[in-house]
Amino acid sequence: MARAGDAVEHPLTGDRMVFLKTARDTDGELLRLDFFLKGGGPEAAAHVHSYQEERFEVLSGAARFRVRGQEGRDVGAGETIVVPAGTPHTLWNADEEEARLILEFRPALRTETLFENLFGLAQDGKVDPGSGLPGPLQMALILREFEDEIYLAGLPLLVQRALFGLLATVGGLLGYKARYPRYSGPEEEQPPGRGGGRPSAASGPTTGGIAVASVVAVLALLMLRRRSPSSRRR
Repeated sequence: MARAGDAVEHPLTGDRMVFLKTARDTDGELLRLDFFLKGGGPEAAAHVHSYQEERFEVLSGAARFRVRGQEGRDVGAGETIVVPAGTPHTLWNADEEEARLILEFRPALRTETLFENLFGLAQDGKVDPGSGLPGPLQMALILREFEDEIYLAGLPLLVQRALFGLLATVGGLLGYKARYPRYSGPEEEQPPGRGGGRPSAASGPTTGGIAVASVVAVLALLMLRRRSPSSRRR
């Protein structure tokens, strides 16, 4: 479990996070991070936080934001942008200079656990060198487990549940987990559920559609690949 002052770094993207206030510090109300975004880095995949407001305060450098699919907007030092819950968005650093931001999630939910596991897998070399993300089976488990914290934009959530649920089942049989104690400590009591239970993977695709669903799921996971800087030049 993260504590104030702990830091994580992604060896491939160069992104760094320092935990300033954790869920434990704020009784689950807030997660605050000191976030360092490498210059010239790739664009993150567009995503949604269903129940969390995300606030970005740029301390130095500049970050480019795309909210609800609109054209990228540059936010410089001294500026703040707030993304309401349920809003598709993404960000990246289009400049060469490293950007530093204060990043806040309200409420905290399990976002720190998500970050600890993603960065931990990267530190252990268990990610794709091209995307910097875990492979499809591992990523499907993470996306299914942390759906309250994050899901992909551009693909209906019910479709993601069915497709990632299928891949997560396979991943679980092969020994993958959604979270690992070596990265985020022993599992603790989870926050209250929201909106009822999720459909089970078994209630998704039929046996005859497993092959097709698997291919589509892999393609959906490829949406998580960060775009290379060259793909953004127009």
